[in-house]
Amino acid sequence: MRILTVDGPGGAVLRKRARSVGRLTQEVVRLMDEMVEVMRRAPGVGLAAPQVGYSLRVIVVEYDGQLYQLADPEITYREGEELGQEGCLSLPGVLCDVRRSTRVVVRGKNRRGRTVTVRADGWLARIFQHEVDHLDGILITDRVESPADIHYVDRERVGEVVG
Repeated sequence: MRILTVDGPGGAVLRKRARSVGRLTQEVVRLMDEMVEVMRRAPGVGLAAPQVGYSLRVIVVEYDGQLYQLADPEITYREGEELGQEGCLSLPGVLCDVRRSTRVVVRGKNRRGRTVTVRADGWLARIFQHEVDHLDGILITDRVESPADIHYVDRERVGEVVG
């Protein structure tokens, strides 16, 4: 399993709205586990299934020692707003200044198929918004307010990449 880039083979899946998972299967749980491994190797702090070629509403997020694996996640509440810089594993060498909510509530199904609610603020809220955007075919370059908010850098300088 590898991370797709926008301009690479298979990258078209990154621009499509992913389909709902519905009932969790062993295949979806296995996908979640593989995504965690890929995200950690990258390294990143989040990854969406379309980034590895699966048009499914599945995300994994790992931040501050906590791992989240969610199917059919949706943001049910947003609060505040701030401009922050994000990178993306599917856009290597690109950083964007993106306006996001500072607090969100995310609801989805965990790996056992149970509905869970995650309250997130700060960087964690930004990560969840970034990953849910991927499920809707939205990239950070789509969220910039001006072309001047897109920065091209050396891959080694990107640092902590969202996903």
